[in-house]
Amino acid sequence: MKSAITTHVLDTSLGRPGAGMPVRLDMQGNGETWTELAQGVTDANGRLETLLPEDKLADGVYRLTFDTDAYFRSRNMLAFFPSVRIVFSVRDAKQHYHIPLLLSPYGYSTYRGS
Repeated sequence: MKSAITTHVLDTSLGRPGAGMPVRLDMQGNGETWTELAQGVTDANGRLETLLPEDKLADGVYRLTFDTDAYFRSRNMLAFFPSVRIVFSVRDAKQHYHIPLLLSPYGYSTYRGS
């Protein structure tokens, strides 16, 4: 079964996929509470496509947390940002949500992909 939420990490400092990046997916409940839904690690192509089955996606606010500290430490590098959290809204649970992360030790950017 396909995942409703996927991600792709590109390490722009190396010009390569961000393989081996630990990622956690949470959903916001009432107020400031978050519930962990899934965890995974990016594959050799920097992709994580198994976080959440399509039939489990609901409208709401989600958060992807990338463990950039662990990723860069495994490469004998220091990260300025020990983690990157991307919070996004799902307003149509029938759609697919792809959230890429472009990363270097001192910066990052993201967007809604396809």
